Parts: sequence; structure tokens; C-alpha cells
Amino acid sequence: MSVLDIQHRDGVAYLTLARPEKRNALSLALQQELSDALWDADERTDIHCAVISGQGTDFCAGYDLAERPPRDETKRGVKTIDDDIWQLERQQRLRMTIFDMHKPVIAAIHGRCLAGGTDLAFLADMVVAADDATIAFPPARDLGSLPNQMWLYHCGPQWAKRLLLTGDSITGKDAAQIGLVLKSVPADELTAEVEHLAQRLAMIDPDLLTTQKRIVNLGLELMGARTLQRLACENDARGHRAKAADTFRANVRDKGLKAAFAERDDKFGASFVDPNAPEHGK
Repeated sequence: MSVLDIQHRDGVAYLTLARPEKRNALSLALQQELSDALWDADERTDIHCAVISGQGTDFCAGYDLAERPPRDETKRGVKTIDDDIWQLERQQRLRMTIFDMHKPVIAAIHGRCLAGGTDLAFLADMVVAADDATIAFPPARDLGSLPNQMWLYHCGPQWAKRLLLTGDSITGKDAAQIGLVLKSVPADELTAEVEHLAQRLAMIDPDLLTTQKRIVNLGLELMGARTLQRLACENDARGHRAKAADTFRANVRDKGLKAAFAERDDKFGASFVDPNAPEHGK
């Protein structure tokens, strides 16, 4: 059963994460389907760009934490730190298709874009968000680090640290203000906004689109962006060994995911960052 809706029209590949009952949580199968669909769009001569969006109430709530590697003694699990890094790198290679493919990719964020959802979205060439979208990496509070690190290149070191050191959230509107996303629009205008942008790209020769994307991404590589992605997996595996991560996993085992999230997040209260307001006014 497919977990990705694929539509090709008017020179654009519209790829929609289709696990709304799981808030489009990223399973290995979903990431594989998305990677395959992106490479297919990259190869097709009638496609100029791709748009990634999500079905239902959210863009993507993160990785599917209920998914576990099959128990097979002949294959890697997650017993050692190298196993952990290997598993993280396998999934990262699928997501890096967004960065590596020649044609441009637009991410359309609505609802919640959390944890792994940000790993996916921020690899896109342009990110357009609904004003009321919620963007955050809550696992920074108790589980690990980002296995993809593009925040630094979008919003700079200080805002990346402000958001990642606390796991606090930011709205799509405020994310646009600090440069984390390209722009934001009212939620009911998001689809039209992204389609209009995609149609402008569809009027350009794909080979020319490639030249613009590649030179910018090569510039990012010269700034270390691609190497940093590889290091991000190792850094996340390190975070998985923190005492807080052990506590989180025990809470999931004993109380369930919902209760574990509540125990982690409730004490932070309202955790939205306002770039224009004092911290003590929250």
C-alpha cells in the first residue's frame, strides 16, 4: 500500500505524504517512496520541479517512533552506536535526494512540522509555510539531535541555537521573519501560493533550473553543508546515549508515547518563540 500520493500536472510533480492517520510520520517505506518519486521526477523531461506537502492536519509530525528494525541476527539492529549511525545514515541518504537531485523542490508546510518533518522540509530549495504552522525540534529536550542539519544555513547560528537548545516552537509567520523559511501565507492560501510558484518554475527550461540550483547548493557544500549532514547522524547517535534519552525511552515503554511527550513538554508551558517579544513576557 502506497504511503505517498503522486500527481504530475503542468510540469510539476506534486508529492504528498499520505499517512494522515499517523500525522505523516516518516517511516522507512515513506522515505523510500519519496526518494524514488523524486528521482523519477528528476529524470522525466516533462517535469520542471517538485512540490512536497502533507495530507490531513499536519505536514509531518516527525519520524515514526513505533517503527523498529526487524529482529534478524544477520542484520544490523540498534544495539551499538555504529548500528545507530548506520540506521540514521540509511534514512538520511533517502532524504538527501531532495538536495542532490538536479531539479528544484518546494516544501509546503501546514499544521505541525516537527522533528523529522524539519529534516525533510529544510532540505528543499524553498520552503513556504502557513502563517499558523508549528515548526520545532522537540526531541532536543530529551532524545537527541537533528540527523539532518540545515537550520544553521537557513536562519544562522544564533537562531538555530535558540530553537534547538530549547526545543521551543516557532510559527510559520515568525519562521519567515528569521529566514528559517522563505515566506509564510495564510493557511487557506498556502496551496495556491505554492502552485503559483511552481508554475513560474515550470515556465523555465529544466536545464537552466538545474544550473541555478546546482551552483547555490555547491556553494553550500563549500560552506560544509554536505559534510555537516553526515556528521549530524553521528551527533544524533551521540545524543541518543544521553541520560535523558534513557528516561524518555523508559517512559515510552512504561507509559506510552503520548504520556512520555506530555511528561517532557508540559513543564515548558507555552513554548512558542516570538522574535519581537521579550522572553520574560511568555
